[in-house]
Amino acid sequence: MTTTDPQRFTVLLVPEHVEGKGGATVEDSAVRSAVVEATGETGASGYPRYAGNGIEADIDPRTRTVEALLVDGKELVYGLTAKVGS
Repeated sequence: MTTTDPQRFTVLLVPEHVEGKGGATVEDSAVRSAVVEATGETGASGYPRYAGNGIEADIDPRTRTVEALLVDGKELVYGLTAKVGS
């Protein structure tokens, strides 16, 4: 992580079947959200690790893409997508 990388993100867990449907925003469609903060570590994916509120995520700070994710210590349930909120 470089010093210019964001220190915090909001991670949104969104059901794939409702994402972007009916004009709802990603934030409105989320079934769970969490503010995650930089841990200073690099995850197995090679991207900076962020953690908070039961969520650990490796996030590419340039593209704001979640590259790896654990929710309450487990892999993401099938049918959910992790997004970085605006």
